[in-house]
Amino acid sequence: MHHMTLAEIARGLADKKFSSEELTKVLLARIAQLDPQLNSFISLTEELALGQAKAADARRADGESGALLGAPIAHKDLFCTLGIRTSCGSKMLDNFKAPYDATVVAKLAAAGTVTLGKTNMDEFAMGSANESSYYGPVKNPWNLEHVPGGSSGGSAAAVAARLLPAATATDTGGSIRQPAAFTNLTGLKPTYGRVSRWGMIAYASSLDQGGPLARTAEDCAILLQGMAGFDPNDSTSIDEPVPDYSASLNGSLQGLRIGVPKEYFSAGLDPRIAELVHNSVKELEKLGAVIKEISLPNMQHAIPAYYVIAPAEASSNLSRFDGVRFGYRCENPENLIDLYKRSRGEGFGAEVQRRIMVGAYALSAGYYDAYYLKAQKIRRLVKNDFMAAFNEVDIILGPTTPNPAWKLGAKTSDPVAEYLEDVYTITANLAGLPGLSMPAGFVDGLPVGVQLLAPYFQEGRLLNVAHQYQLNTDWHTRTPTGF
Repeated sequence: MHHMTLAEIARGLADKKFSSEELTKVLLARIAQLDPQLNSFISLTEELALGQAKAADARRADGESGALLGAPIAHKDLFCTLGIRTSCGSKMLDNFKAPYDATVVAKLAAAGTVTLGKTNMDEFAMGSANESSYYGPVKNPWNLEHVPGGSSGGSAAAVAARLLPAATATDTGGSIRQPAAFTNLTGLKPTYGRVSRWGMIAYASSLDQGGPLARTAEDCAILLQGMAGFDPNDSTSIDEPVPDYSASLNGSLQGLRIGVPKEYFSAGLDPRIAELVHNSVKELEKLGAVIKEISLPNMQHAIPAYYVIAPAEASSNLSRFDGVRFGYRCENPENLIDLYKRSRGEGFGAEVQRRIMVGAYALSAGYYDAYYLKAQKIRRLVKNDFMAAFNEVDIILGPTTPNPAWKLGAKTSDPVAEYLEDVYTITANLAGLPGLSMPAGFVDGLPVGVQLLAPYFQEGRLLNVAHQYQLNTDWHTRTPTGF
């Protein structure tokens, strides 16, 4: 049962081969048995899951149907869930139980999903390795000595280890696509505004976006269908009709124009990953796609711009965690200033403190124009590069990451080295574009992903290309040894 995809589960439930309750019990037992070696979950919600599974079975018995009705998933632990700890991977929120459901959680629950638990993550989604969590690092099921990627590493590791078929995740600078690449999954960052951010605890508000992590493009289409849509509670939500993503999966790729940016193949890219990317290009050419070299000249400025904008927004968003209203509070404060200082100093980890300090500096008087304003101008140049490219091509293809997953602890003493691993993913967040990573092979036994980018609201196009690629390759079917 644990090897079934979301699509296979939907067919099995519809054909009454098993019930949602039976499947839920199997997966909960599997999590209890295998997750101690992965640390992919922060909280398990067995009672809630079994209740939702029974309710889903009852709805099916009454004649209701739906691809997500009775499907087991988990939520990244920054989606607020009513009455359940929502920690953001931080000591600051270790005791916080959300008083409401995030829109994504509510929409998926209404569709009939079964919530098995909340997955581990980098603290406040700040990281590329899932090593900054207050609850300890997550381990990659392909090699337990390596990172699973971040910040959605818990969701990625759990799905890759077949503990569940799919999970929600978020992407601020690549935090869906990079862990997908490191764990042999398909991960989709939708267009900014396509999925509601209401109830999704903020890191950088102009960059954050929720999306699905699953084994196949078909499953990502199913989960995105349940997540996407306009939300009046979210001022950045786009009032745009949501297409039937599953209906677009089987379109022909004949004549599809794929752009391959020359800037992607610099000295920083592992040549073995470059070879796998070129192999993917050849596979898509066989399916009728037309390949064209393009240029994204301002890509080189993306990382410095991102690491000004994101920390600046984080310093603002995290100012609410002050030891007064909710979350962690230090013991026996001497006065209000001491309360603020010690609550934040004790409640936040090193990486979060580092980014708050960088962001506060970039926004301070005298430095705003030199750093934050200049970074926003670079952001516009990055977007303009993409708009020009999409006048020539339909999608853009390249590596998801410059290297395969590194060993646990290998980059913890050098944050900049970790930041550089985001070089291919952050541009989509700066521009607000949809991006997808799909499995494309292995280097030294570790998975490698290929990234696809498309114009705004063309998630269906990305899913179509990835699905056709997966019909003709078997990388996405590989399972880590022992799971």
